[in-house]
Amino acid sequence: MSARNSIQISSKPASSLVTPSLAALADPPMRYVDGAMMDYFLIEVVNTLRESSAVATARSKRIEKEMIDAGLLPSPQPPVPALPLKPENPRDSTVSLNSKTSGKVAVIDDEEEAVRTRLETIGMHVGANFAERLCRDRSLFAETLDVIKFICKDVWTACWDKQVDNLRTNHRGVYVLQDNAFKTISRLSSWEGRPEAIRRAKLYVAMPAGIIKGALQRLGYNAVVTPEINSLPQCTFQVKLPKGS
Repeated sequence: MSARNSIQISSKPASSLVTPSLAALADPPMRYVDGAMMDYFLIEVVNTLRESSAVATARSKRIEKEMIDAGLLPSPQPPVPALPLKPENPRDSTVSLNSKTSGKVAVIDDEEEAVRTRLETIGMHVGANFAERLCRDRSLFAETLDVIKFICKDVWTACWDKQVDNLRTNHRGVYVLQDNAFKTISRLSSWEGRPEAIRRAKLYVAMPAGIIKGALQRLGYNAVVTPEINSLPQCTFQVKLPKGS
């Protein structure tokens, strides 16, 4: 009698053995958020990472100084002072004026590079998950061009609600993806003028570049993605794939 019951239990279809909670884990339901959420999120992420990077940089410099004081690291070489060719006069000398601001500009560039690196890392994680979800019911890609078209159509639509406006390639592993109205920077502006707005926009496209890079990496392509902005809201992404891919 027990054997007959065991045979009846094993004869159930596999679909009936999957509980609703297990099915929800395998294929989570789609959740919707407001369309402007990503814009607000990116603004807060950039500000938060800027403060976090400043704290991390200050901490690393403090630890380096402590190791130098303890004799664990050699002391850094002092900078060589530049000899002035003529007396410093604000009226006729521009060298002295530029030298005062060059150090501040270098510090700002280092801080922005740290923020850009963190944004790209976050974007790579997001892009990898997007690519994995969008490729679940697709067959394997036959050529590299099919992968790039998948980025231009599926990934672009999922992330930025439209497809790429223009795709160019030199057939040597370099692809140029152009979006004439890139959503991430479409509302970006600055009271200091267009050049300052373009400079800030280059920081905000670091995460989209990471999304493209992460999606390609999950598909097996270690690409170098370089964003370029010449005029807002147009944005161009240059994707360089390794030789033989």
